[in-house]
Amino acid sequence: MLSAGPLPAVTATARRHTQVKITGFEVVPFEVLVDRFGLGEPLPAHEVVQTLTRVLTDEGAEGYYLGGHFHGDQDGLLPGEQALITQFAGPLLAGRDPFDREYIWQQLWMSKLPENVVSVIDLALWDLAGRVTGLPVHKLLGGARDSVKAYASGVNSLGLPEDYAAHAAGCQRRGYRAYKIHNAIYWDPGTRRFAPPRPSHLDWDIETCRAVRAAVGDEMVLMYDPWGTYNTYDEALRVGRELERLGFYWYEQPMPEYRVESYVRLAAELTIPVCAPEIAEGGLYTRAEWILRRASDISRIDVLRGGITGAMKTAALCEAHGVRCELHMSGFGNLQVLGATSEDVCEYYERGLLGPGVDYDATPPYLQAPCDPLNADGFVTVPQGPGLGYELQWDYIDQHRLPPTEAEPVAPLHPR
Repeated sequence: MLSAGPLPAVTATARRHTQVKITGFEVVPFEVLVDRFGLGEPLPAHEVVQTLTRVLTDEGAEGYYLGGHFHGDQDGLLPGEQALITQFAGPLLAGRDPFDREYIWQQLWMSKLPENVVSVIDLALWDLAGRVTGLPVHKLLGGARDSVKAYASGVNSLGLPEDYAAHAAGCQRRGYRAYKIHNAIYWDPGTRRFAPPRPSHLDWDIETCRAVRAAVGDEMVLMYDPWGTYNTYDEALRVGRELERLGFYWYEQPMPEYRVESYVRLAAELTIPVCAPEIAEGGLYTRAEWILRRASDISRIDVLRGGITGAMKTAALCEAHGVRCELHMSGFGNLQVLGATSEDVCEYYERGLLGPGVDYDATPPYLQAPCDPLNADGFVTVPQGPGLGYELQWDYIDQHRLPPTEAEPVAPLHPR
């Protein structure tokens, strides 16, 4: 049975923290019922696999991280990723001081592990440090704020332009002061059917942006994210010009991110800030190259692109160059980074994904409290509990635990 167990007194634990050693990692898969939105309509409630990663120590102190595969805290690790943590990283880090996060981060980054796997380990170590000291991670990092502006991040392929407009207006009434559009992806608004990613639906996308602006007025901040679906510079430029006319706040990841020179040209041509890269691998180091090449006006990072350690390094890099660093996705880890950074550097929290028929505000059954409740002024409070701020429902996790899936980890140090 899983058990959080009482922690020793903070002062006593803090005094002897240098004696603590990592003994290994455990990844606990369990089932959870979710409601989500896809391809123009709400999906029936269905079971997905969530995971809880635990870093274990010889003194009994533990750290945790939920999820880690795709959208922040919400999607569990795949079996192969779980095996990399337990069968490769566990033996590699056994006997190390869990407070040596920088040393561990450097070793993991050089081990050629997938970015999200490195990130999950780093996040669990930060959670452990907070639980041992009794402090939220953003206070350990150096607290900057306790609440952050949130924007409503709509799902992709939400529907026709009028459906987007209605959803944005509903979010505005709910208290949001900002809203982000994701366009139609793998879905044709004309036929309302599944479709290949090319050609892009530029006319529909432009009409959607116009409809949303008309519905919410000039007082609502609007962002637009076509998720890299514009395959040519001319397509991206055409939409960017319309976004400028409509007064959008930023233009996010319009083209594939491996074509950096196209971004250099686009950022130089447009006045609306281009926000990228979002999903390009390489974390901090890729963002540094984009800044040097002036390939975007706003950089983008999240805690699954190098953990809290990597996200804070990226924020400092951006601050030194006078470039904003916007956090991608929702979740406990991103909120802790936002709590430790200035609004001048990291302005917004991405709350969502939101769509009709999706109860985003419901507390997941494996938590005692939600991550990011929205207040009437459009702000989200940074979790104040120890570590990342999880209040775990251990009984639920125990009762819905799945047997481990056999998987062969891909050994990063064994070339094929």
